[in-house]
Amino acid sequence: MAKRDLEIGRDRIGIYEHVLPGGWTVWAGRTDADNDLLSTKATASDDWWFHVRGMSGSHVVLRAKPGEEPGREVLKAAAAIAAWYSKARGGGITPVSFTQGKYVRKPKSVKAGTVEIRKESVLKVRPALPTLDSPEEK
Repeated sequence: MAKRDLEIGRDRIGIYEHVLPGGWTVWAGRTDADNDLLSTKATASDDWWFHVRGMSGSHVVLRAKPGEEPGREVLKAAAAIAAWYSKARGGGITPVSFTQGKYVRKPKSVKAGTVEIRKESVLKVRPALPTLDSPEEK
């Protein structure tokens, strides 16, 4: 895991970055403002977006790889990261919503970190960070 700032244009987004098996990259926002920018500015339409259901937590983005779809285990690992960076961290099996970036939008006049999603699916996972998180996998 690396704690770093991601620069998108003039915006700086505080994220936690993880690498999953197969070289998949996952970003998690650190604050409401970071979540807002991560979901609205840094997420591409073909990225996968995750958030724990029914409680507060980080917005988590699984970066798409050109010409490759993430398998179920990769999606579950990203969902487990979303559960880890949430109020559900100390709990057991947790439902996590996910959808592609193109189905995430920010309504007008809502507080930072609030988004609406469509075409949502749900995975039930235990909160966890990946065991592989080494720089040589990047």
